Amino acid sequence: MNSKSPAIDWHARAAALRIDGRPFIGGQRVNSVEGLAFDCISPIDGRNLGQVARGQASDIDRAVQAARAAFDDGRWSAKPPAVRKRILLKFADKILAAKEELALLETLDMGKPIQYSLSVDVPAAARCIAWYAEAVDKIYDEIAPTGANALALIQREPMGVIGAIVPWNYPMIMSAWKLGPALAAGNSVVLKPSEKSPLTALRLAELAIEAGLPEGVFNVVPGFGHEAGEALALHMDVDAVGFTGSTRVGRKMLEYAGRSNLKRVYNELGGKSAFLVFPDFDDLPRAAATVAGSMFFNQGESCNAPSRVLVHESIADEFVALLAAEAPKYQAGDPLDAKTVMGALVDEGQLRTVMSYIDSGLAEGARALVGGKQARSESGGFFVEPTVFDGVAPAMKIAREEIFGPVMSVLRFKTEAEAVAMANASAYGLQASVWSSHIDRAHRVARALRAGTVHVNQYDEDDMTVPFGGYKQSGNGRDKSLHAFDKYTELKTTWLRINQ
Repeated sequence: MNSKSPAIDWHARAAALRIDGRPFIGGQRVNSVEGLAFDCISPIDGRNLGQVARGQASDIDRAVQAARAAFDDGRWSAKPPAVRKRILLKFADKILAAKEELALLETLDMGKPIQYSLSVDVPAAARCIAWYAEAVDKIYDEIAPTGANALALIQREPMGVIGAIVPWNYPMIMSAWKLGPALAAGNSVVLKPSEKSPLTALRLAELAIEAGLPEGVFNVVPGFGHEAGEALALHMDVDAVGFTGSTRVGRKMLEYAGRSNLKRVYNELGGKSAFLVFPDFDDLPRAAATVAGSMFFNQGESCNAPSRVLVHESIADEFVALLAAEAPKYQAGDPLDAKTVMGALVDEGQLRTVMSYIDSGLAEGARALVGGKQARSESGGFFVEPTVFDGVAPAMKIAREEIFGPVMSVLRFKTEAEAVAMANASAYGLQASVWSSHIDRAHRVARALRAGTVHVNQYDEDDMTVPFGGYKQSGNGRDKSLHAFDKYTELKTTWLRINQ
């Protein structure tokens, strides 16, 4: 007897899908104030998934008012941490129960393979919510040392209304990274998802209400960045903004704070992560397989993608040959096929951007060993071949700028000092990876690298227990781990006199 579950016909489910693109405010779907909308186009084949509300300042104001009312009356902020914990754990369970629906929305909306939406994005979002739910009733406040005539309490309090603005590359995960600590701490949230991938955020808000989150605590307003996003960042009744996106827009977030109420802004921005391979490392095939898998995962649309591969000149030819053999394993395919490992870029604009970088690399003298062309153009979707450039110089555009696509650059170095200097010669400082069999070198180089996370002999094997964020123009503040609570809480000192 065969007990194996039948394969899911994702194409049939996609054909039957009907989306609701209305904002979610005050615990329910509502019509946008001005009635504007845009077509939600799937990058897998150009199909129109339906209309999504094009939120305006009036919709943001409505959402912020709902969030403020929920915060001020204590329906969530005043609940004991153990109560918030139970509701958020139910929220995480609801996410997992809806995993097939959420995975399909994610794949259709932004193009990633359905197997990864199902096995990575949905579980990761649920784990994040559950992790912060479990953490919140285990964080203690402080008592400062004083004399016998005083008691000094140092307490964390929820900040108020949090504006969360998330990108299109990992819509569910990035939303969870903001929602988890912000909601667990007792805040209310207004979430503005990217206009390129708004669907799962809207569904998450419905699931939160089903789990018992009070009305008004979690609101979602879809729309464009220069309209809804700007309005949220400028709003005088928003206490903090957690933003993930480009460095260009991150600068605007800081500007908006200065123009409004000096709200706190926490930016998680771009990256140009370096992957350093030293000649003493004794398993080059594993290093090559790791960097290819990390670079081409999510079509290269990851801020921490290891797009700069720095290899010692004595092993460079061997390593480049290994990369050339690995890259074809990640050929773009139908995202709704359960076997596909690399899907579509998010839209036509991103396709044009990636192809322009490839053209730039060729024009500046780099050699495309593998890829370099658009793929699956007959599908109506937006696909690019996995691309590996050799002969890349540090001054080339493809070595300096974030591409956000499946394009890897190989650079060669002579000495450890040169490798560190090349890795650090970037406006970004999000992640890096060091591959060496010598523990002294691994520690020495890891300490010298200006990056928020340094992996050693692996890449991206970390989890929720450690912070995520970067140095320099990769942003400020940290997502994940207990450190994320710092962004969404205020510290209050209460000094009491005790009469003797």
